[in-house]
Amino acid sequence: MATLRDTAVRLIEGLEEAIYLIVAALLAIAAVFLVVSAGHDAYDATNNWISHPDQFGPLQIVLAVLDNGLVLFMVAELLHTVRITVRDRGLAAEPFLIVGLIAGIRRVLILTAQSEGNFSWNPQGIELAILVALILVMALAILLWRRSEVYPHKG
Repeated sequence: MATLRDTAVRLIEGLEEAIYLIVAALLAIAAVFLVVSAGHDAYDATNNWISHPDQFGPLQIVLAVLDNGLVLFMVAELLHTVRITVRDRGLAAEPFLIVGLIAGIRRVLILTAQSEGNFSWNPQGIELAILVALILVMALAILLWRRSEVYPHKG
């Protein structure tokens, strides 16, 4: 009976590793598409600025690159998390907190850049306040995680 149990455990572990590899491959493919999309969006924003300088400005180029760049950064961090999970055979919380932190910062940057002087407290201000609180909570969680006994201290 122990051999059947051992075989089942090995089968489940193999399936788990296969799923991680599939997720890693999909994330790598997504990263390639994001790089192409970032280039395309920057090219389009630049063309719009050149052809209609009175309607479009460098802010649109910055927003396009920033938005795609931060999403690409999140995908890279998720890929890193999958690599650590496969290597260490355990799921770490910190990389997910970092991805959440990047996502929150990305949204704050995009929201404030899009407001361009016509900021209103409802609903933009409410969203911004919630995002700032979320960013602070995730940053505190990362700090506590790093100082806890669970996280190995460097030094």
